[in-house]
Amino acid sequence: MDYNKAKELMRLQQEMSKIKKELANTHIEAEVDGLVITIDGEMKVVSVVFEDKAIIGDEKKLEKAIMEATNKGMKKAQEFASTKMQAVAKDMGIDLGGMMGGGM
Repeated sequence: MDYNKAKELMRLQQEMSKIKKELANTHIEAEVDGLVITIDGEMKVVSVVFEDKAIIGDEKKLEKAIMEATNKGMKKAQEFASTKMQAVAKDMGIDLGGMMGGGM
């Protein structure tokens, strides 16, 4: 491996490390039926808040809200992470095309 490629790989690694830190500190909220789930950019649920306590008494509605809000938040987090990764790749002259998903 020549010196320029090694230097480029090191820069890419540094950029990805910065993105990982940024993703860990990014919080994305998804709300369904008064249930708000917050997910960070690393796809971890960081909080669950019941803005409408009435949903707690309706098991089916609560199950549906948990599933939908989690899926909605995960999708938003994936799209955010994909956008960040694509931006770094573009800055480095790497064309990821549709490899990262998100379609952005």
